[in-house]
Amino acid sequence: MPTNKTDLLQGTLDLLILTSLEAGPSHGFGVSGVIRRYSKDALQVEQGSLYPALYRLEAEGWIRSEWGISENNRKAKFYELTATGRSQLRLETANWERMSSAINLVLDHA
Repeated sequence: MPTNKTDLLQGTLDLLILTSLEAGPSHGFGVSGVIRRYSKDALQVEQGSLYPALYRLEAEGWIRSEWGISENNRKAKFYELTATGRSQLRLETANWERMSSAINLVLDHA
């Protein structure tokens, strides 16, 4: 485990959650695991940030949830993208690509 934390830019967590759910439904712990694995342990989303974000995304209609049984045979809430969430993911991804390109332009000239 890395010793230093990487703070996420505001709004980035939404993009990461939506991306992690693109492959299919998952419970909260699974979402955080996907983010951690895809980032090669550079990003670790704490429960105190993850679950409020999941609830907010559900309220926005970008994801929906359903109770089920986890791989550990425990009751868990599973989240999945809605059609609106898939559209939002495309929009958020395009916004991220524009923003990161602009930041790279500045860094290249610094």
